[in-house]
Amino acid sequence: MFNQILITLYQRNLNKLKEEISAYSDESKIWVIEDGISNSAGNLTLHLIGNLNHFIGAVLGETGYVRERDKEFSLKNIPRNQMLLSIDTTIAVIQFTLSKLTEADMDKPYPEQLPAFKDDNSTRFMLTHLSVHLAYHLGQINYHRRLIGK
Repeated sequence: MFNQILITLYQRNLNKLKEEISAYSDESKIWVIEDGISNSAGNLTLHLIGNLNHFIGAVLGETGYVRERDKEFSLKNIPRNQMLLSIDTTIAVIQFTLSKLTEADMDKPYPEQLPAFKDDNSTRFMLTHLSVHLAYHLGQINYHRRLIGK
């Protein structure tokens, strides 16, 4: 049951991410950084794709995905259509991976130990954290688009 809730939330927010990236009237503005803005919408999108494909796809789904986190913030001007396709692929990976998890799997320790999660290292906690992380950056992207992507 919980995994179905997560699938719904991830799908909803990743589809909203696609809407945000598609809403930039000028594709080049996806990559703009101005004073007081640390990351472009493009780099935040690459970061979300890498983060979810690593922590859900590779760690839980054993997809073989290899994350290159530094590139999530250093690559620029990736075509919008390529990013949208990557988001669709990420949605499919999440749906496939989470649909295989049982309630018992949710309560097991998350396979990759992360120092930031000392109090609760369950898979359930990690998947909840990743959903919140996605929503946080989605909000940043929305704000970026409204400020810069006019």
